[in-house]
Amino acid sequence: MSLYATILVAEDEANAREGLVHFLEGLDYEVVPAVDGEEAWQEYLKSAPDLVLADIRMPSLDGIGLLEKIRHHNPNAKVILLTAYGSVEDAVKAMKKGAFYYLTKPVNLEELEFQVKKALANQDLEEENRELKQALFKEKFVQGEIVAKSSKMKELLKTVDKIAQSTAAVLIEGESGTGKELIAHRIHQLSSRANKPFVAVHCAALTETLLTSELFGHEKGAFTGATERSVGRFERAHDGTIFLDEIGEISRDTQVKLLRVLQDGQFERVGGTKPIKVDVRLLCATNKILIDEVKAGRFREDLYYRINVIYLKIPPLRERPEDIPPLVEYFIKHYAQANGKKITAINEDAMRALTEYAWPGNIREVKNIAERMVVLSSSPALTLHNVPEDIRSGSGVPDREGSSNAIAGASGRLSDMEKGMIVQTLESVKGNKSLAAKKLGISRRTLYRKIDDYKL
Repeated sequence: MSLYATILVAEDEANAREGLVHFLEGLDYEVVPAVDGEEAWQEYLKSAPDLVLADIRMPSLDGIGLLEKIRHHNPNAKVILLTAYGSVEDAVKAMKKGAFYYLTKPVNLEELEFQVKKALANQDLEEENRELKQALFKEKFVQGEIVAKSSKMKELLKTVDKIAQSTAAVLIEGESGTGKELIAHRIHQLSSRANKPFVAVHCAALTETLLTSELFGHEKGAFTGATERSVGRFERAHDGTIFLDEIGEISRDTQVKLLRVLQDGQFERVGGTKPIKVDVRLLCATNKILIDEVKAGRFREDLYYRINVIYLKIPPLRERPEDIPPLVEYFIKHYAQANGKKITAINEDAMRALTEYAWPGNIREVKNIAERMVVLSSSPALTLHNVPEDIRSGSGVPDREGSSNAIAGASGRLSDMEKGMIVQTLESVKGNKSLAAKKLGISRRTLYRKIDDYKL
């Protein structure tokens, strides 16, 4: 049953309305009252309640009319109608139109409590079934995209499978495009929470104010533009998994709020005072080296250790070239089907050029290049000619004119020069990578990547 259910009570008789509100609030439900059918309809659109309790006889819009509007707007909505003894025919009519149940007035409170709990449990069951279907669909897609031919990825996936059943927080580090969210999905799908929500939040895409509201929700009137109550991502993820992508981008103030949730298991909506308790599995991802952010004072140390109970590092594609051919083949097949093309092969020179490329954009770049090759191809077999020129010339694989050997040689000399410059700069600053990056005019992340490339 929903932990924090909201019930809309539509009743034009004041004493009856107040009695129902008082009784339901005593059962720890959040109750939204409405004095007639029209007000109930407007409140339904604003607050999206979990359950509607409505009298059949109301001015302006009666209970059956309200039921029809609600069920047209949301076919899965649960509505319980209240009727006087003399209006049982109306109640039967309402049941045929999709009412969950009807109660006769004066209402038996024990029966009311039973039917409310039954309706909410039914609502939860339907939601879980929908989420299960979505999870099964995602699992098929994800399993197809996690390529594990390389020993590094096989070891990583063994660890993922081992820790999936735990409730420990997981920190996933890796460059952009390496598949951090796919790994998070796999953890969720293999856990005991697989049939519960998986809620993803891309932290870097939101301002601090919007992120706080997205995470914790807000009450109506909490800030300018907050015209209705909003349920946050933590609340939606109750009993399931919340995935915070690019967690290294959140501000210090938001870090404090997040730490409190992890410590106490509760929070308040923005503008609210009622504590909301949640049980969630936390998965976080970042393309930064988060311990360096801690040392630089940009990320709280206490939060770092809270989210880093289990650490996973996804290797970039250049460190696992064995995974490039199966990835290329997978995406070519996918985009050929999507575009109605019969592409059945990719020749050896083309695959060699793709395998020798460094793929700075990782798997995301492979997807884009594969789609471009498929869309622009007019042949059932992809060749070196279909490989983009910047990849083809940088790989050292001869093209049809055999002209790229000279380019590859020049590329090698430039690489040696760059490597020498990096080594010399690092020596001059006694290994201080932040200072070296500044002297070289590149970001620290780029410097780390080049150090990995050149095995320094």
